[in-house]
Amino acid sequence: MKEKQGHFAALFTIFVWGTTFIATKLLLGYFAPVEILFIRFFMGYIALWIAYPKVFSIDRSREKYFIFAGICGVTLYFLLENIALTYTLASNVGVIVAISPCFTALFSWLLHQDDKPNKLFFIGFLFAILGVYLISTNGQSILEIHPTGDLLALLAAMVWALYSICTKKISEFGYGTIPMTRRIFFYGLLFMIPALFLFGFDVSMSDFMHIEVIFNLIFLGLGASAICFVSWNFALKKLGSIKCSTYIYLVPVITVVTSMIVLKEKVTIMTWIGMILTLAGLMLSQRKKGIEDGKHEMCYGD
Repeated sequence: MKEKQGHFAALFTIFVWGTTFIATKLLLGYFAPVEILFIRFFMGYIALWIAYPKVFSIDRSREKYFIFAGICGVTLYFLLENIALTYTLASNVGVIVAISPCFTALFSWLLHQDDKPNKLFFIGFLFAILGVYLISTNGQSILEIHPTGDLLALLAAMVWALYSICTKKISEFGYGTIPMTRRIFFYGLLFMIPALFLFGFDVSMSDFMHIEVIFNLIFLGLGASAICFVSWNFALKKLGSIKCSTYIYLVPVITVVTSMIVLKEKVTIMTWIGMILTLAGLMLSQRKKGIEDGKHEMCYGD
Protein backbone atom coordinates (compact mmCIF):
# COMPACT_ATOMS: atom_id res chain seq x y z
CA MET A 1 0.00 0.00 0.00
CA LYS A 2 2.79 2.41 0.94
CA GLU A 3 4.59 1.68 -2.32
CA LYS A 4 1.41 2.38 -4.32
CA GLN A 5 1.14 5.73 -2.57
CA GLY A 6 4.72 6.46 -3.59
CA HIS A 7 4.03 5.60 -7.24
CA PHE A 8 0.92 7.78 -7.25
CA ALA A 9 2.84 10.70 -5.70
CA ALA A 10 5.65 10.34 -8.27
CA LEU A 11 3.20 10.19 -11.19
CA PHE A 12 1.30 13.22 -9.92
CA THR A 13 4.53 15.19 -9.51
CA ILE A 14 5.86 14.32 -12.94
CA PHE A 15 2.51 15.15 -14.55
CA VAL A 16 2.59 18.67 -13.08
CA TRP A 17 6.30 19.18 -13.81
CA GLY A 18 5.74 18.05 -17.37
CA THR A 19 3.19 20.84 -17.89
CA THR A 20 5.16 23.69 -16.32
CA PHE A 21 6.75 24.64 -19.64
CA ILE A 22 3.52 26.36 -20.69
CA ALA A 23 3.43 28.59 -17.60
CA THR A 24 7.16 29.31 -17.79
CA LYS A 25 6.99 30.12 -21.50
CA LEU A 26 4.28 32.71 -20.85
CA LEU A 27 6.03 34.24 -17.83
CA LEU A 28 9.27 34.68 -19.78
CA GLY A 29 7.49 37.55 -21.53
CA TYR A 30 7.42 39.41 -18.21
CA PHE A 31 10.33 38.11 -16.13
CA ALA A 32 13.89 36.84 -16.53
CA PRO A 33 14.46 33.12 -15.78
CA VAL A 34 16.14 33.79 -12.41
CA GLU A 35 13.27 36.11 -11.41
CA ILE A 36 10.69 33.41 -12.17
CA LEU A 37 12.77 30.92 -10.23
CA PHE A 38 13.03 33.09 -7.13
CA ILE A 39 9.38 34.19 -7.15
CA ARG A 40 8.00 30.66 -7.56
CA PHE A 41 10.08 29.19 -4.74
CA PHE A 42 9.44 32.16 -2.46
CA MET A 43 5.71 31.65 -3.00
CA GLY A 44 6.16 27.96 -2.36
CA TYR A 45 8.07 28.66 0.84
CA ILE A 46 5.31 30.94 2.16
CA ALA A 47 2.67 28.36 1.22
CA LEU A 48 4.52 25.66 3.18
CA TRP A 49 4.66 27.95 6.22
CA ILE A 50 0.89 28.42 5.96
CA ALA A 51 0.39 24.66 5.61
CA TYR A 52 2.66 23.95 8.60
CA PRO A 53 2.92 27.10 10.79
CA LYS A 54 5.23 25.57 13.36
CA VAL A 55 8.90 26.14 14.12
CA PHE A 56 10.95 23.24 12.82
CA SER A 57 13.95 22.37 14.96
CA ILE A 58 16.46 19.68 14.08
CA ASP A 59 19.74 18.32 15.34
CA ARG A 60 22.64 20.53 14.20
CA SER A 61 24.51 17.50 12.91
CA ARG A 62 21.71 16.96 10.38
CA GLU A 63 21.51 20.57 9.16
CA LYS A 64 24.19 19.93 6.54
CA TYR A 65 21.87 17.55 4.68
CA PHE A 66 19.18 20.24 4.35
CA ILE A 67 21.76 22.78 3.21
CA PHE A 68 23.09 20.40 0.59
CA ALA A 69 19.59 19.48 -0.61
CA GLY A 70 18.61 23.15 -0.88
CA ILE A 71 21.70 24.02 -2.89
CA CYS A 72 21.35 21.04 -5.22
CA GLY A 73 17.59 20.63 -5.70
CA VAL A 74 16.52 24.27 -5.71
CA THR A 75 19.44 26.60 -6.49
CA LEU A 76 21.95 24.76 -8.66
CA TYR A 77 19.66 22.46 -10.62
CA PHE A 78 17.36 25.17 -11.96
CA LEU A 79 20.14 27.71 -12.51
CA LEU A 80 22.29 25.20 -14.39
CA GLU A 81 19.34 24.10 -16.51
CA ASN A 82 18.26 27.66 -17.34
CA ILE A 83 21.80 28.79 -18.14
CA ALA A 84 22.36 25.66 -20.24
CA LEU A 85 19.38 26.63 -22.40
CA THR A 86 21.17 29.86 -23.34
CA TYR A 87 24.20 27.97 -24.66
CA THR A 88 22.73 24.86 -26.26
CA LEU A 89 19.57 23.53 -27.87
CA ALA A 90 16.51 22.74 -25.81
CA SER A 91 16.54 19.23 -27.30
CA ASN A 92 20.08 18.68 -25.99
CA VAL A 93 19.05 19.77 -22.51
CA GLY A 94 15.99 17.53 -22.58
CA VAL A 95 18.00 14.44 -23.45
CA ILE A 96 20.95 15.14 -21.15
CA VAL A 97 18.85 15.97 -18.08
CA ALA A 98 16.95 12.70 -18.61
CA ILE A 99 20.21 10.89 -17.78
CA SER A 100 19.66 11.87 -14.13
CA PRO A 101 18.16 8.49 -13.09
CA CYS A 102 21.33 6.75 -14.22
CA PHE A 103 23.45 9.09 -12.08
CA THR A 104 21.07 8.51 -9.17
CA ALA A 105 21.57 4.76 -9.43
CA LEU A 106 25.35 5.02 -9.73
CA PHE A 107 25.79 7.57 -6.93
CA SER A 108 23.41 5.67 -4.67
CA TRP A 109 25.39 2.48 -5.23
CA LEU A 110 28.75 4.21 -4.70
CA LEU A 111 27.47 5.76 -1.47
CA HIS A 112 26.22 2.33 -0.36
CA GLN A 113 22.59 3.40 -0.15
CA ASP A 114 21.39 0.77 -2.65
CA ASP A 115 22.58 -2.38 -4.36
CA LYS A 116 24.35 -2.24 -7.71
CA PRO A 117 21.77 -1.72 -10.51
CA ASN A 118 21.25 -4.80 -12.66
CA LYS A 119 21.14 -5.17 -16.44
CA LEU A 120 17.41 -4.46 -16.69
CA PHE A 121 17.90 -1.03 -15.18
CA PHE A 122 20.49 -0.05 -17.78
CA ILE A 123 18.52 -1.63 -20.66
CA GLY A 124 15.54 0.41 -19.53
CA PHE A 125 17.77 3.47 -19.32
CA LEU A 126 18.90 3.02 -22.95
CA PHE A 127 15.31 2.58 -24.14
CA ALA A 128 14.24 5.70 -22.27
CA ILE A 129 17.13 7.85 -23.51
CA LEU A 130 16.45 6.77 -27.10
CA GLY A 131 12.80 7.66 -26.57
CA VAL A 132 13.65 11.05 -25.10
CA TYR A 133 16.01 11.67 -28.03
CA LEU A 134 13.25 10.96 -30.57
CA ILE A 135 10.83 13.18 -28.67
CA SER A 136 13.33 16.03 -28.34
CA THR A 137 14.50 15.99 -31.96
CA ASN A 138 11.23 14.83 -33.53
CA GLY A 139 13.33 12.21 -35.32
CA GLN A 140 14.36 14.84 -37.86
CA SER A 141 17.83 15.85 -36.72
CA ILE A 142 20.81 14.79 -34.69
CA LEU A 143 21.93 16.38 -31.47
CA GLU A 144 24.43 19.15 -32.16
CA ILE A 145 27.29 19.39 -29.70
CA HIS A 146 27.50 22.66 -27.76
CA PRO A 147 30.20 21.97 -25.13
CA THR A 148 29.38 24.72 -22.62
CA GLY A 149 25.61 24.25 -22.59
CA ASP A 150 25.78 20.46 -22.79
CA LEU A 151 28.23 20.31 -19.88
CA LEU A 152 25.96 22.56 -17.79
CA ALA A 153 22.99 20.30 -18.58
CA LEU A 154 25.07 17.27 -17.58
CA LEU A 155 25.97 18.96 -14.29
CA ALA A 156 22.25 19.69 -13.74
CA ALA A 157 21.47 15.99 -14.15
CA MET A 158 24.18 15.07 -11.66
CA VAL A 159 23.03 17.71 -9.19
CA TRP A 160 19.43 16.43 -9.29
CA ALA A 161 20.68 12.91 -8.66
CA LEU A 162 22.56 14.14 -5.59
CA TYR A 163 19.44 15.97 -4.42
CA SER A 164 17.35 12.79 -4.68
CA ILE A 165 19.88 10.77 -2.70
CA CYS A 166 20.27 13.48 -0.05
CA THR A 167 16.51 13.87 0.33
CA LYS A 168 16.10 10.12 0.71
CA LYS A 169 18.65 10.30 3.54
CA ILE A 170 16.75 13.16 5.18
CA SER A 171 13.49 11.18 4.98
CA GLU A 172 15.12 8.50 7.15
CA PHE A 173 15.37 11.01 10.03
CA GLY A 174 11.61 10.79 10.53
CA TYR A 175 10.68 14.43 9.95
CA GLY A 176 7.37 15.39 8.33
CA THR A 177 7.46 15.90 4.57
CA ILE A 178 6.10 19.46 4.64
CA PRO A 179 8.52 20.91 7.25
CA MET A 180 11.35 18.95 5.62
CA THR A 181 10.58 20.48 2.22
CA ARG A 182 10.18 23.94 3.76
CA ARG A 183 13.66 23.71 5.26
CA ILE A 184 15.10 22.71 1.91
CA PHE A 185 13.34 25.65 0.22
CA PHE A 186 14.80 28.04 2.80
CA TYR A 187 18.36 27.10 1.95
CA GLY A 188 17.57 27.01 -1.76
CA LEU A 189 16.30 30.59 -1.62
CA LEU A 190 19.18 31.69 0.60
CA PHE A 191 21.81 30.50 -1.87
CA MET A 192 19.80 31.88 -4.78
CA ILE A 193 20.28 35.46 -3.54
CA PRO A 194 23.83 35.81 -4.97
CA ALA A 195 22.45 34.75 -8.36
CA LEU A 196 19.91 37.58 -8.18
CA PHE A 197 22.76 40.10 -7.89
CA LEU A 198 24.71 38.36 -10.63
CA PHE A 199 21.91 38.08 -13.20
CA GLY A 200 19.84 41.03 -12.02
CA PHE A 201 16.45 41.22 -10.30
CA ASP A 202 14.25 43.99 -11.67
CA VAL A 203 10.64 43.14 -10.93
CA SER A 204 7.94 45.79 -11.21
CA MET A 205 4.57 45.63 -9.45
CA SER A 206 2.93 46.42 -12.77
CA ASP A 207 4.00 42.97 -13.98
CA PHE A 208 1.68 41.44 -11.40
CA MET A 209 -1.36 43.32 -12.69
CA HIS A 210 -1.98 40.76 -15.43
CA ILE A 211 -4.35 37.89 -14.63
CA GLU A 212 -2.33 35.43 -16.71
CA VAL A 213 0.83 36.30 -14.75
CA ILE A 214 -0.88 35.79 -11.40
CA PHE A 215 -2.46 32.51 -12.49
CA ASN A 216 0.77 31.05 -13.86
CA LEU A 217 2.84 32.19 -10.87
CA ILE A 218 0.32 30.51 -8.56
CA PHE A 219 0.57 27.35 -10.66
CA LEU A 220 4.38 27.36 -10.50
CA GLY A 221 4.69 28.58 -6.92
CA LEU A 222 1.98 26.52 -5.24
CA GLY A 223 1.56 23.62 -7.63
CA ALA A 224 4.94 22.90 -9.23
CA SER A 225 7.00 24.06 -6.25
CA ALA A 226 5.24 23.72 -2.88
CA ILE A 227 2.89 20.81 -3.59
CA CYS A 228 5.08 18.93 -6.05
CA PHE A 229 8.29 19.09 -4.04
CA VAL A 230 6.34 17.76 -1.06
CA SER A 231 4.83 14.96 -3.16
CA TRP A 232 8.23 14.18 -4.75
CA ASN A 233 9.93 14.00 -1.37
CA PHE A 234 7.08 11.79 -0.16
CA ALA A 235 7.63 9.50 -3.17
CA LEU A 236 11.37 9.40 -2.46
CA LYS A 237 10.59 8.35 1.09
CA LYS A 238 8.28 5.53 -0.03
CA LEU A 239 10.09 4.28 -3.15
CA GLY A 240 13.74 5.17 -2.68
CA SER A 241 15.88 7.46 -4.81
CA ILE A 242 16.52 5.06 -7.71
CA LYS A 243 13.00 3.82 -8.35
CA CYS A 244 11.53 7.29 -7.88
CA SER A 245 14.05 9.01 -10.16
CA THR A 246 13.14 6.82 -13.15
CA TYR A 247 9.82 8.66 -13.37
CA ILE A 248 11.82 11.61 -14.73
CA TYR A 249 11.78 9.75 -18.05
CA LEU A 250 8.08 10.67 -18.31
CA VAL A 251 8.59 14.45 -18.24
CA PRO A 252 9.09 14.83 -22.04
CA VAL A 253 6.17 12.48 -22.68
CA ILE A 254 3.86 14.62 -20.53
CA THR A 255 5.23 17.75 -22.19
CA VAL A 256 4.47 16.45 -25.69
CA VAL A 257 0.95 15.32 -24.77
CA THR A 258 0.23 18.63 -23.06
CA SER A 259 1.52 20.68 -25.99
CA MET A 260 -0.63 18.58 -28.31
CA ILE A 261 -3.77 19.25 -26.24
CA VAL A 262 -3.19 22.83 -25.08
CA LEU A 263 -1.04 24.35 -27.83
CA LYS A 264 -2.48 22.18 -30.64
CA GLU A 265 1.03 21.17 -31.72
CA LYS A 266 1.31 18.31 -34.18
CA VAL A 267 2.96 15.06 -33.07
CA THR A 268 4.91 13.02 -35.62
CA ILE A 269 5.13 9.24 -35.83
CA MET A 270 8.73 9.42 -34.56
CA THR A 271 7.52 11.27 -31.48
CA TRP A 272 4.93 8.56 -30.81
CA ILE A 273 7.65 5.92 -31.16
CA GLY A 274 9.79 7.95 -28.75
CA MET A 275 6.99 8.04 -26.17
CA ILE A 276 6.49 4.27 -26.45
CA LEU A 277 10.23 3.64 -26.01
CA THR A 278 10.34 5.97 -23.01
CA LEU A 279 7.43 4.20 -21.33
CA ALA A 280 9.03 0.83 -22.06
CA GLY A 281 12.28 2.07 -20.54
CA LEU A 282 10.48 3.22 -17.41
CA MET A 283 8.77 -0.16 -16.96
CA LEU A 284 12.03 -2.07 -17.45
CA SER A 285 13.84 0.14 -14.96
CA GLN A 286 11.08 -0.44 -12.41
CA ARG A 287 11.33 -4.24 -12.63
CA LYS A 288 12.31 -6.16 -9.52
CA LYS A 289 15.75 -7.66 -9.36
CA GLY A 290 17.11 -10.71 -7.61
CA ILE A 291 19.75 -10.41 -4.89
CA GLU A 292 22.96 -12.23 -5.74
CA ASP A 293 22.50 -14.92 -3.14
CA GLY A 294 19.07 -15.70 -4.61
CA LYS A 295 17.40 -15.98 -1.19
CA HIS A 296 15.05 -13.07 -1.71
CA GLU A 297 14.40 -10.15 -4.00
CA MET A 298 13.69 -6.50 -3.44
CA CYS A 299 12.81 -3.47 -5.49
CA TYR A 300 15.21 -0.63 -6.16
CA GLY A 301 14.98 1.81 -3.34
CA ASP A 302 13.33 -0.59 -0.86
